[in-house]
Parts: sequence; structure tokens; C-alpha cells
Amino acid sequence: MKKVLIVILVAFIMIQFFPIDKTNPPPTPGMDFLKIKETPDHVAKIIRTSCYDCHSNETKYPWYSNISPASWFVKNHINEGRKHLNFSTFAVYEPKRQLHKLEEAIEMVQKKEMPLESYYLGHQNAKLTDEQRTELVRYLKKVKEDTERNIMFNQ
Repeated sequence: MKKVLIVILVAFIMIQFFPIDKTNPPPTPGMDFLKIKETPDHVAKIIRTSCYDCHSNETKYPWYSNISPASWFVKNHINEGRKHLNFSTFAVYEPKRQLHKLEEAIEMVQKKEMPLESYYLGHQNAKLTDEQRTELVRYLKKVKEDTERNIMFNQ
């Protein structure tokens, strides 16, 4: 038993020598959702607090992202989040893709699938109240309607 513990401890120490890359891509203000959609400050605050760590290029890495293997989970989670929706590069999406991303975001927030429960463990301030959830969905629906109008107008 003692040898097993020693092997586990040595393995844990060794994996600390393989840190994750915490470099965020450079900011692109002209492409950021909050800027291009002229998001009101109170809604922008909700989105920044509850969404931006995983769905933007402005990730603020928590202290436990310095400890492997937790850091690997965090990095994978951020990569997946950015792949599904990146608010920092929202303007790059074609209008129909923007529409699809908005539809997905509305659905995920309404179903309380976002933010993820696991995210709340280290980010209690990210937990949305019912009022915040309603406000966010209302805003995203408005942006979706505006996007739909723009698509129809430009056809």
C-alpha cells in the first residue's frame, strides 16, 4: 500500500511539470458580441460574469488551473466552450450562424444548462437568479429578432 501511495505521489508531482497554456488570444474589440450588439451594461455584466470565462478570449483562470490534472479539465472545458460559442469573435460568424448560436444560447439558458453546474463550484457569482436568466433570455431573443430582420433585409 505504501508503494502505491508513493507511486501516486510521484506521478502527481511529475504531471505538475506539464502546465496548460493560459495565454488568451489577443482581444478583438470590433468583433466582440457586447460591442457589436451594443449590449446594455446590466446585461453585459451578466454575460461577462456567467459566460465569458468559457465563451470568450477573456478567460480569467482560477487558482486551481495551476494544478494538474484539474488544469487539463479546465483547459478542455474552455476550449470546448469557445468552440461552441466565442463572444470575442462573434462578428466573424456569418449572420445565419449568429442566428443559430443565439438560438442555442437561448435554449441553454432557458433550460438552465448554462452556466454549467460544475462552473458554480468555483464561481458562485456566476449563478444566475431567475430574474437574471429572464433578462438574459429576453435580451438574446431581441438580438435574435434583429439578426433575423437583417438576414431578411439583406436577401
